[in-house]
Amino acid sequence: MQNADTTKYIIHSKISADGIIERPDIVGAIFGQTEGLLGSDLDLRDLQKTGRIGRIEVVVNAKGGKTKGTILIPSSLDKVETSILAASLETIDRVGPCSAKIEVTHIEDVRATKRHQIIERAKFIFKGMFDENLPESQEIADEVRQSVRVEEMQYYGKNKIPCGPTVFDSDAIIVVEGRADVLNLLKYGIKNTICVGGTNVPPEVAEFTRKKDTVTAFTDGDRGGELIIKELVQVANIDYIARAPDGKSVEDLVQKEIVRSLRQKVPVEQVIDKYVVKDQAAEDNGRVQRLPKRKERRATPSSAPASEVKRVGTSAVKRAPRETRGRDNRKKSPRDQKPREDRETTEKKPVVPKSKVPTSPENKRFKNHANDLIGTFSARFLDGGDNVVNETAVRDLVSTLKDYESEVKTVVFDGVVTQRILDIAADKGIERLIGAKVGSVTKRPASVKVLTASSL
Repeated sequence: MQNADTTKYIIHSKISADGIIERPDIVGAIFGQTEGLLGSDLDLRDLQKTGRIGRIEVVVNAKGGKTKGTILIPSSLDKVETSILAASLETIDRVGPCSAKIEVTHIEDVRATKRHQIIERAKFIFKGMFDENLPESQEIADEVRQSVRVEEMQYYGKNKIPCGPTVFDSDAIIVVEGRADVLNLLKYGIKNTICVGGTNVPPEVAEFTRKKDTVTAFTDGDRGGELIIKELVQVANIDYIARAPDGKSVEDLVQKEIVRSLRQKVPVEQVIDKYVVKDQAAEDNGRVQRLPKRKERRATPSSAPASEVKRVGTSAVKRAPRETRGRDNRKKSPRDQKPREDRETTEKKPVVPKSKVPTSPENKRFKNHANDLIGTFSARFLDGGDNVVNETAVRDLVSTLKDYESEVKTVVFDGVVTQRILDIAADKGIERLIGAKVGSVTKRPASVKVLTASSL
């Protein structure tokens, strides 16, 4: 019998015979024709009795008056003895009454096969079982950190809106889009957050923002984030707007990107015109309804220019008819006897808004570019032929403009013209800056013309 525990090699051979033969005939020929051929030490009968040769396996198939088959002989001998035994099989030239031929094809090393099986099984164990049961230290840390973030998350209102643990007590909060954004900010220690869950802002969140001193809207850098800001501006009380880099979501940002985006937030007054309807009357009504008295009392310096423009325009419209009626219906006093030209100049100043000052016809060719950029927070670089040579986000305008080497004659962008942008434009030889508004500019280089989109 074959001893599977001691088998080292298996002799593979094939047999062909000119006649019909069966398995007992082949086994008998192997034992009979090799008896005494190799001496007593390699006698097959003695080797089989001692277990050094296993059971001889024979498979035959008779077809067309001829027989073909295979012979397998297990061996626990060493390589040399096994090779001698295999060579002795090829001396058999007759099986029963038929002539036959035996040819050794190869000798299989059972231990090599077992080693291959061990390697394959070890690979599976290493990849599957170790990854499943024994996570690495980094995975352990991430799992613990994730569980801590989930435990820190709180819920606001009857609709269980996800928020950070400090959002209730903090005077400054951050409004994000979804639950994943809250989790990502919690990961980096920002706990004063609350989400809106999409474009349909819950009334609870809108009311909650009115109770806070400072509210920052922090949305994704895509079209969906822009729509959410538009709705927040209409229904909630927003002070600042921050956006993730173009094409990225807040939930995918790392700490460095989150800090940079929050530092680059802009007051809502500077971009309010981009997130409201075009009709001026509806815009004014919307502002009056949206901004509570608390906001008007604590107006920041950054919002002063917008409010000043608003007051000048309103007072001009209301005051002009009253002064006209006064001149027509009352007698002139000595105080009113000053030259007519001086009085007309004084009375007409507030009537003509700065944005309506006519501009030269050559600048009107940039109106299409300005209209295309409304609400996109993007910038276009134009060459001497008014062709677009580059586009970038307004938040990256300063850095892009510094490093840009090609010819740029005009920059049209959906943002505020600042002193810093103006200085860089002068250094780069740019002839025109066309923005949505002009900020606090104290020094205007003579080489750069500053225009606004509304003046084109």
